Amino acid sequence: MRRREERLPPSGAGLMRYFSEEGSGIKVSPKAVVGFSVGSILLVFLLHLMA
Repeated sequence: MRRREERLPPSGAGLMRYFSEEGSGIKVSPKAVVGFSVGSILLVFLLHLMA
């Protein structure tokens, strides 16, 4: 019996299909990234006020 293969649409006009794979890198939540960014901005702002 022939196996049924899933065919992907042809990639054209610069469109590519990316598959998400879990890597073994550091995982950081989006809330932590936003919090760190806002904290860094506030720190720089306060340092400018002190100078």
